[in-house]
This record gives sequence, structure tokens and C-alpha cells, in this order.
Amino acid sequence: MASQSSSSEKGKGKEKEKEKEEEEENEKSVEGVKEKVKKKGLGWMEWLRGWMYIIYEMLFQRISASHLQNPMPLPPINDLTCIVTGSTSGIGKEIARQLAESGAHIIMAVRNPKAANDLIKKWQEEWSGRGLPLNIEVMELDLLSLDSVVRFAEAWNARTGPLHVLINNAGIFSIGEPQKFSKDGNEEHMQVNHLAPALLSILLLPSLVRGSPSRIINVNSVMHYVGFVDTEDMNVVSGKRKYTSLVGYTSSKLAQVMFSSVLHKRLPAEAGISVVCVSPGIVQTNVVSF
Repeated sequence: MASQSSSSEKGKGKEKEKEKEEEEENEKSVEGVKEKVKKKGLGWMEWLRGWMYIIYEMLFQRISASHLQNPMPLPPINDLTCIVTGSTSGIGKEIARQLAESGAHIIMAVRNPKAANDLIKKWQEEWSGRGLPLNIEVMELDLLSLDSVVRFAEAWNARTGPLHVLINNAGIFSIGEPQKFSKDGNEEHMQVNHLAPALLSILLLPSLVRGSPSRIINVNSVMHYVGFVDTEDMNVVSGKRKYTSLVGYTSSKLAQVMFSSVLHKRLPAEAGISVVCVSPGIVQTNVVSF
């Protein structure tokens, strides 16, 4: 009897070992399939479709928007507080000015406070006699430094006031320049266009909840259609892809689209925060010089 139970136990042990080996083989085969399936870049069809979207935007943007007023009139928004990054030039400057003229409290989050204060002085002079003084202030924010993002968020949240709109507008496109990295170790396009705005959005959630219903608006680009994000090589340093400024820019803009989608889905409905990603189309700005 003892020998029978002993042989039975040995048989069970062998079966378990065999099952374990089969499981390991299955895991290896699954990993192998994943490696084969994992994309290394855009397929030629995706690349072609992306450029078709971009060309369409360039050719027909003005026609499709020809019925809109420029600038579009805004209703009074005296009760709104809005943070606008990159608001000393281009799209951000026009956003800040028009929102302020409609009565909103505007915080210009910029790298160059002096340039922002000079703009405010000019705007106040031009607005004089047309209504109450514009309610605009300046806070320093450098998206090439994550420490600066943290300091900005801490300073704003310390006010314990509501924030109704965060407009992540600042961005860079260093056309033709060699690859550069921030002091945080991130490729500059990826940090300025995606990582820093994403961090800012998350850190300002307490203020956005206080201001709900509120919005996070990420100013994107139609160029994201030809972007590709490799989560294992965000800085494009592995050698799998050749870095160009176009690769850096388009990848960062696609990453921002992906982040916006994930954040919008994960925020609970009761938070009252909407996350949107908008492409302004082809606009003549100095984004290339940030």
C-alpha cells in the first residue's frame, strides 16, 4: 500500500511539472507573438492617410470656416477663471486677450513674465474707456522644467480658489534642429508638448474640481495624424527610429491626444471636469521659437 501511494504521488508530481512546463511554453509563445505583433512605427497606409488629412486641412480649412466670424463674439464670462499657458504670442495671446475682454479672470502662465506684463499694459491702454479694466495677472511657468510646473501648481492651489478652464496652449516645434533634452532628461518636444502639460493638468485637479463644471483644453495639432508613440522609447534614443524634429513633434502631439482620452475616461463624472483636445488647424504662429 505504501509503495502504491508513493508511486501515485510521484505520478502527480510529474503531471504538475509537465503542466508547469506547458504553461511556461505558452507564456513564451504568447510573448513571442506580442513581440511580432508590436508595432515599430506607422504602416505605409496609416502614414499616407495621415498626410492626406493634413493636406486636406491645409487646402480646405479657410473654405470650411469661411462662414464664421473672426474674431468670434463671446458672451460675458465674468465668473470664469482661466489659466492660459504660452500666452505671450500666437494663439495663446489671442485666447488670453479675447477671454479677458469678455470679462474672465485670466492667468497668463508664461516663461517670460516681463513680456506678459508689457502685453497687459498695452491691452489695458487699448481697452481703456470700453469697460472695466481687464482682469489679468501673470505667473511664471517654464514647461522645460518639471520643478517649475510643480511650483506653479503649488502656488495656484494654495489660493484655494476655483479654476474653471485650463488651456494647455504652449508648445514647440524645433524645425530642423538636433535632438535636445530637458534637464529632467526628456526629449524637449515630448516634455513641453505632452509631459509638462499632463503633469500640470493632474496637479491642478483640486482647483478644477472646486470650479466644476470645468474644462482642460489641450491645444493640439493636425500633425498628430502622422505621429507614433513608442512607450518604451519616448525619447527616441533606442535607435529603432531615426530622430528628426518632425518625429519629435508629431509623436508628442499624438501622446497628448492619447493622454487627453485616457484622462477624460478616468476622471469620475462627479468631478465635473471635461478634457478636450483641439486642433486649431493651420495657423501662422511662432510656435517654432516657443
